[in-house]
Amino acid sequence: MATNPKARPEKGVAREDQVQTIFSEIAPRYDLLNHVLSLNIDRRWRRKAVDRLGVEGEGTPVVLDACAGTYDLSLELAGRESFEGRVVASDFARPMLVAGLGKLDGQAVRPLCGDTLELPFSDGTFHGAMVGFGVRNLSDLDRGLREFRRVLRPGARLVILEFTTPPNRVVRAGYHFYFHRILPLVGRVVSGHPWAYTYLPESVKDFPGPEALAERMEAAGFAEARWELVTGGIAAIHVGTVEGG
Repeated sequence: MATNPKARPEKGVAREDQVQTIFSEIAPRYDLLNHVLSLNIDRRWRRKAVDRLGVEGEGTPVVLDACAGTYDLSLELAGRESFEGRVVASDFARPMLVAGLGKLDGQAVRPLCGDTLELPFSDGTFHGAMVGFGVRNLSDLDRGLREFRRVLRPGARLVILEFTTPPNRVVRAGYHFYFHRILPLVGRVVSGHPWAYTYLPESVKDFPGPEALAERMEAAGFAEARWELVTGGIAAIHVGTVEGG
């Protein structure tokens, strides 16, 4: 089956325009499709990712949720009784932030429309940073990782939750069938967008594997970059720590 040319990940500024267009246009149905297409497994992944941050019970930390979308990762942290800080939720697709506003309900989450490649924060602002399914969409991954490193304090962690390709051959075959056949069809029908959910598997295919991503995190200045696969390797949780602290 031929891939719509518009769904192929672009490069540079064209990629930025492509991603901003996609997520702005699918924002009204994003939450519904996110949970339906993942069979709600994404909720479990987010809980585990937030567990890795290590900021709960640590005073009043300020945490960055980059590429925050409709705040699912932000709310997973902000809603925990043991978290007494606040979350800054940044995304450069403003319609995504607007679509999720009704979910905030007084939680300590501050929305901000901003670009992860040029974060509007001073060096060492945050006690932790997290990004769920967002680094794959950056037009310059290494620049984005360096920005995370810049805005984090010594000893702070960056946690990345991202799709990857399962190492097991059988699981990988089922994954590819679902990702390339079922997901684009359901996504197109429910969202009404002709190619956004074809872009998703195409972007995963082009993204570095867990080991390569860990190496790039270390090159950006993170020590002890490590990862763990979840749900048979459908996704991976990466953790990098800023030296010091």
